[in-house]
Amino acid sequence: MTENVFNKWKTGLARTRKTTFGRISNFLGTSQIDAETWDELEAMFIQADMGLEAAEEIIEALKVRVHEEGLTQANELADAIKAEMLKRLDSPPELAFKDLPSVILVVGVNGSGKTTNMAKLGSRFKEQGKSVIFGAADTFRAAAIDQLQIWGERLDINVIAGQPEGDPGAVAYDTVQAAIARKVDIVMIDTAGRLHTRFNLMEELKKVHRVVGKSFQGAPHAVWLVMDATTGQNALHQARAFKDAVDVTGVILAKLDSSARGGMAFAIQRELGLPILYAGLGEGAEDLEPFDPEAFVEGILADFS
Repeated sequence: MTENVFNKWKTGLARTRKTTFGRISNFLGTSQIDAETWDELEAMFIQADMGLEAAEEIIEALKVRVHEEGLTQANELADAIKAEMLKRLDSPPELAFKDLPSVILVVGVNGSGKTTNMAKLGSRFKEQGKSVIFGAADTFRAAAIDQLQIWGERLDINVIAGQPEGDPGAVAYDTVQAAIARKVDIVMIDTAGRLHTRFNLMEELKKVHRVVGKSFQGAPHAVWLVMDATTGQNALHQARAFKDAVDVTGVILAKLDSSARGGMAFAIQRELGLPILYAGLGEGAEDLEPFDPEAFVEGILADFS
């Protein structure tokens, strides 16, 4: 990990570190390990939106290490905490776009940063020498179509769009067909920001998924869920609904730099069993970083001695 990459993660995770995990470093100090140590640590983990189950798992693993390694001082826990956190984060799978085109469905609730992060990914793929096409299948909001078209102009990426209130399935189908005809490498389809509690809207999303499957064999090849890190544990309920509806294959953790709830990365891995593919560490396109478990843990625990 280069110093530049580490600094980007450290800066992007500043709120999470200062609000919660930084307090752990102060708390450890020079005190003895006792029952209060475990209670305080567990409370801090939960406040960081790590989730009760993940917090309890780490605490139990730390207790075993203390017993086996004969640790007595709280400040001796720093390395053990890092190690146990790292164990609970998977590196994202290498993205291999073997199909031509490779079709990616981008899902998530309104306000999660879905369209913006899709544009950032499109920019990243173009830099890697891939040709990209966008599908504006969020037809329920005219502003969403406009937003994607503006991004398309900026990035020189073609956007297939229909009429506001039009059939999102038709837009998705047309986008894939255009990509096949133009021999485009990657198709990214923006879908309506479904509220997971709205049954009809989730059914509409399932329909888009089915239509994409009919438009090209094996599609969609990936379904990426954009999650807003500022919403913490609340986002998990939404994520489960999307996972059940359209077989989500990976997570984009957006707005990590604006959140003090970065601990939700552990809950995503434990409770959803989904890889975190990218993390948003700032406003710029270059600030959407491939998820790096080591850089993440080092970033939230950078104040540890």
